[in-house]
Amino acid sequence: MPKYKIEAIDAAGQGFTDVIEAKDEDEANATLRAAGYHVTKIVLHKERAAAKAKKAKTGKTFAFGRVSSKLLRDFTRNLSILQDAGLPVLRSLNILSAQAKPGALRNCLIDVCNEIESGSSLSEAMAKSPKAFNRLYINMIKAGEAGGALEVILQRLAEFLERSESLKQQIKSAMTYPISVLVFSLCILVFIMTKIVPKFQEIFAAFDMELPALTKWLMTTSDLTLTYWYLIPGIPLSIWLFIKVTTSFPYMKYGWDLFLLKMPIFGPLFEKNVIARTTRTLGTLVQSGVPILEALHITKETSANLVFEKMYQQILEAIREGDTIANPMRQYAMPPIHPACIFYFFCFLGGPIGILIYLTKFRNKILGDMVVNMVDVGEETGELDKMLYKVADVYDEEVSIYTDQLMSMIEPLLIIFLGGMVGTIVVAIFLPMISMIQNLSN
Repeated sequence: MPKYKIEAIDAAGQGFTDVIEAKDEDEANATLRAAGYHVTKIVLHKERAAAKAKKAKTGKTFAFGRVSSKLLRDFTRNLSILQDAGLPVLRSLNILSAQAKPGALRNCLIDVCNEIESGSSLSEAMAKSPKAFNRLYINMIKAGEAGGALEVILQRLAEFLERSESLKQQIKSAMTYPISVLVFSLCILVFIMTKIVPKFQEIFAAFDMELPALTKWLMTTSDLTLTYWYLIPGIPLSIWLFIKVTTSFPYMKYGWDLFLLKMPIFGPLFEKNVIARTTRTLGTLVQSGVPILEALHITKETSANLVFEKMYQQILEAIREGDTIANPMRQYAMPPIHPACIFYFFCFLGGPIGILIYLTKFRNKILGDMVVNMVDVGEETGELDKMLYKVADVYDEEVSIYTDQLMSMIEPLLIIFLGGMVGTIVVAIFLPMISMIQNLSN
């Protein structure tokens, strides 16, 4: 009969570790529960697990890249449901790995199951699969194991991932429409310039007539488009490469991230998105029992913006010296003037005009007074996690409202742009044709 290593909590709340014999994991779990113990971990005893771990890892397929946030969200929700139903962790993972489609997630789940069978805890096993589980995920699982509340932690994780994914999809869907319209408009204009305008140019040349200035501009533009057609994909590709190369240096990356937060129109959207994500991350970690220093360190690493990373690092160092969260947050919420940020404003927003725009915005804080005050109240009342959740909810709503406002503003501007360009081309073509008709009539 196989042996199982168990970790459980007795009625007095004391934890203990033991090895018991049972036919399978379900029987071992049922026996302990019938005896009044709360099981926090149950794995095959290492002697048996080691032999089982030597077996070939069947079911794995070739896959590259990280696990998508959508797949991780669905997996976490399903694991939360299975744990809430009382199934052992290993059996739940085996069920989900069998259901998963071939790919990175399934490979990671197979590895996690093998690690657990070898005697590792769930958090230890997940830590060995960084393609699927980041530090935020692993530390929350570790906190759930330590507190015997893995089901609750998984529910919080699932909710956190669902809210994060919803916000991400909302922003993506908002950006998809204007980008699609711009690309479609560019394709139409290129077709007109390369296929239609040259035909009219031949007709006008045959009549040897003096063309209006607007028509001359159109013909010149058509010739340039035919001659330098490779610049159409080359310019955006060059801009992308320029950004990738310059931001490969930390100093320039900080300036680029600050540029994204300060730029007109889209800057507030990036800023609100980062605030919503980081406050929800910090609130989730604090509520799950992760120590505040570790929570701030994880929040810093998952912010995906060097400006916020630096601010959270400064807050973390201030707390180590005995300060609160609100005081350094208030102090470091306004980034200093950064030459790299000025460089990007100069390059992308019209040279000197871009610098003037930056000088009007550099004193704007990346965290509003409302955020700092709510954090301050949360620390005083001992409900920091709830206040952080409220901040995240407010900024989630602001992102939604701001996205809708952007869409309502961008749509008519795109229509005016496309209509203006097509109208200009039509007028430029028909002006000399009217002159031709008048000459023929005379």
